[in-house]
Amino acid sequence: MTDTDPAIARDSVASALEQDRVESHLNPPPSYDLADHPVPTGREEVWRFTPLKRLRGILDGEASDKRLRREVSLPDGVTLSDITAEQAREIGELAPNDRPSALAVANAGGAVLLDVPADLEATEPVVVTLTGEGAEDLVWGHVVVRLGRHSKATIVLRHTGSARYAATTTVVVGDGAELNMVSLQDWDDDAVHLGRDAIRVGRDASVKHTSVSFGGDVVRMHANVEYDGPGGEAELLGLYFADAGQHLEHRLFADHNQPRTKSNVVYKGALQGQGARTVWIGNVLIRKVAEGIGTYEENRNLVLTDGCQADSVPNLEIETGEIEGAGHASATARFDDEQLFYLRSRGVSDAEARRLVLHGFFNDLIRKVGIPSLEEQLTDTVEAELAKNVLDGLPPVGAP
Repeated sequence: MTDTDPAIARDSVASALEQDRVESHLNPPPSYDLADHPVPTGREEVWRFTPLKRLRGILDGEASDKRLRREVSLPDGVTLSDITAEQAREIGELAPNDRPSALAVANAGGAVLLDVPADLEATEPVVVTLTGEGAEDLVWGHVVVRLGRHSKATIVLRHTGSARYAATTTVVVGDGAELNMVSLQDWDDDAVHLGRDAIRVGRDASVKHTSVSFGGDVVRMHANVEYDGPGGEAELLGLYFADAGQHLEHRLFADHNQPRTKSNVVYKGALQGQGARTVWIGNVLIRKVAEGIGTYEENRNLVLTDGCQADSVPNLEIETGEIEGAGHASATARFDDEQLFYLRSRGVSDAEARRLVLHGFFNDLIRKVGIPSLEEQLTDTVEAELAKNVLDGLPPVGAP
């Protein structure tokens, strides 16, 4: 038997503990203390794409008692109630990891709990429509969604109207539960929305989270996923369509902190009109303990007219080589000339050809939403967005 040097043993233990504390450079450490989330300057990596001046003072943290008007459709057995910020922590919410979510917790005056009991299978979608009453209203939102063990539910959060809105939403999914959740940003053109959806996936549970952004002046959505046991699966989907002057930003973080977990990310976006801007930042952290995981992230952008800008940055941070697979893909392009030529050669007009190509680009993702009425609405919205520019005679990208 060989004796182990105590100093070497201590270093080994310290090294292992340090691995457990690994933090992503794109996902700041969680904290309720506002001092840990200073006002950004725009030079920080996590803020460099965001037009801070257009946030109209949200990050200053001013107190406000304004609220979004709420309409709720609840299936039997599902409840919606007001709870305190302390109760939200006791439920197991994920602590805020950026300034907007920390401000939302500090200023919302409590949280709203959407509760799906254990073993309940909701037969109809839970639909919560939140409507802003004015572009200058500053509103703080704090939401907790809890799914009990082996429950099953579909939840739609729809944002309409106008406001300056910063919110944090925590989703706690119990062991063996199944959740299909959609966050729809269908704001008026002058709204500002900074949102964070933080999801904890239980053992052998599955989550599908879809973020859809069409409206608003500036929308910045952040989806986080971590795991509470082996066997959890998360599918993160997104769809966005930016018009002239619009800034739509989506940030993803999948933290594989448990073995044998899975994540799959697919986001698609289109841009049209002068000054349209989209940002997609994807990041996956595979910790040392996360052996046997599988992950893939993909972002595709279709630029429809000149004067647009799409930023797409996929990232992988890997601390172990004992994984099933990990990869990412990103592409930004204009209409495919061969597809358009094929359609025109068969008598399809140029405008109709572009319409068909764009619908084909989005349709496979829309069909994954899993809510027929919402899928139909999204298809209609894509058609309406097209009519604003591409089908209204605006020259396509690259036209003389």
